[in-house]
Amino acid sequence: MDYSSTYIYFDHSATTPVLPEVAQKIAQCLNNIYGNPSAGHRLGKQAQEQVESARKQVASALGANPSEIIFTSGGTESNNLAIFGIAEAYRQKGNHIISTSIEHPSVNIPLKMLERKGYRITLLPVDSQGLVDPRLVKDSITKETILVTIMHANNVFGTIQPIRHIGSILRQEGIIFHTDAVQSFCNIDTDASALNVDLLSVSGHKIYGPKGVGALYIKKGTKIMPQIFGGGQQRNLRSGTENVPGIVGLAEAARIGHHNLVDKIIRLTVLREYLIDGLLRTVKDIKLCGHPAKRLPGNCNFTLKNISGQAIVAELDQAGIAVSGSSACASSSAKPSATLMSLGLSCEEAVGSIRITLGFENTLEQIDYFLKVFPPIVNKLRSSSFS
Repeated sequence: MDYSSTYIYFDHSATTPVLPEVAQKIAQCLNNIYGNPSAGHRLGKQAQEQVESARKQVASALGANPSEIIFTSGGTESNNLAIFGIAEAYRQKGNHIISTSIEHPSVNIPLKMLERKGYRITLLPVDSQGLVDPRLVKDSITKETILVTIMHANNVFGTIQPIRHIGSILRQEGIIFHTDAVQSFCNIDTDASALNVDLLSVSGHKIYGPKGVGALYIKKGTKIMPQIFGGGQQRNLRSGTENVPGIVGLAEAARIGHHNLVDKIIRLTVLREYLIDGLLRTVKDIKLCGHPAKRLPGNCNFTLKNISGQAIVAELDQAGIAVSGSSACASSSAKPSATLMSLGLSCEEAVGSIRITLGFENTLEQIDYFLKVFPPIVNKLRSSSFS
């Protein structure tokens, strides 16, 4: 099949399309459930029922209790609430926080802000495949340690961290553990109890739901200081009138994603390995970044010598294919990714990276088209760089 006139989307780690079933739920809610959930009349109660039903659905997908779910505006707010909320709630106990060198900006920037306020931040390194060593976590703990925040799966190169193992260590030490599960939720198993975490962040638009909505799992008994104040909604933990249509959309996407999780993992892993094998066989001077097996099912990140990742993105866009040059959450400039350089890559290698992230709607035919057009693009760009 000729896809030259059909745009192919291989950038699912940046965002996902909204499922038709999710869009329908949102539309029904927008049209019919317009009451304020805090209002005492019939329309308000209808809205509140929708919010609480959604809370149960998201909790079910996370293996949690509904009372442990707080709705937010997305992954960024969830991460901010977890980090600032715990830092303030446990300030009397200590001021030391442990994280890694590969966290999303919505984690590492709040940590930098806390550092300016007198908190001590330890950023652990990762190995060449992007894994943090649980022993380093344990060895970094002090009497002042109040929080460890480590992402479940990396948004750039897809490596999955040993969260369960780290969580078991921290449980024994009595230290709060937060994980950014924005990339892993509905892509791999994210049962909060099994992962041994106290807080876990998710986002709607990464799981075929709407943008502008997310959730934070807060394990029962975990103290946390709210960061948004007002009418006291959601047990005073996150004030503001609830985004009912967005919350309903998030819940429906979570329900569908959780129900289809096993099939999705199998399907995307097959597609991923087919793509990786094809590129490694047909393109010279290309290297897979991240762990070869412990990675998100749909994530492929490569670095290429003597070429700019942004130039590849532009050429592929002209060919009708969407990929990322690095994390789409960061600047669109050609600066090297600090996350990739944490793997030991040189500046040149980091600049020459592309991220291909697959979704369940992608096909082998689309990958075959990609494998057909990609090598000539690489050869063209390399030739022009030496001309």
